Amino acid sequence: MTTSPPVRQIRDLSGLLDHASHVLATRMSAAFTELGITPRAYCVLFHAMEDERTQIQLAELADLDKTTMVVTVDELEKAGLAERRPSAVDRRARIISVTEAGERAVEQGTAIADRVHRDVLEALPEDERTAFVAALTRLVGGPLAEPVESERTVRRARRSRG
Repeated sequence: MTTSPPVRQIRDLSGLLDHASHVLATRMSAAFTELGITPRAYCVLFHAMEDERTQIQLAELADLDKTTMVVTVDELEKAGLAERRPSAVDRRARIISVTEAGERAVEQGTAIADRVHRDVLEALPEDERTAFVAALTRLVGGPLAEPVESERTVRRARRSRG
């Protein structure tokens, strides 16, 4: 007896979001090559410009593990875009300070990120763009805001280094 597989009643959101995230990340990485930094480095610089933050705080905001964060800050320092400095409020803590060259990189990187996002959104009819972004924002601020505890470890999709 041959049975047919069940028919999905709802589109596979996991697959759609994973694919969209991966392709958007590759587009962003390719676009940032013109600036000579990675989207990850841009993200760290961007958040470091917002406020005085430690490496640990920036790692959390940029969703990076400690090792990746150290490597990223080392690269930023080597490129003259950021430097580690003692915190003004806690001399034991080190903050990541953005240099003038880093500020220019953030300005240029913001234009690049905006361009990539605009290009993607322009694939939608104009009246759907705002609704799409609003709906996705509600999802990640609501039911998709925090991971759910599970007996089985769910690993994040491996991201490219770029």
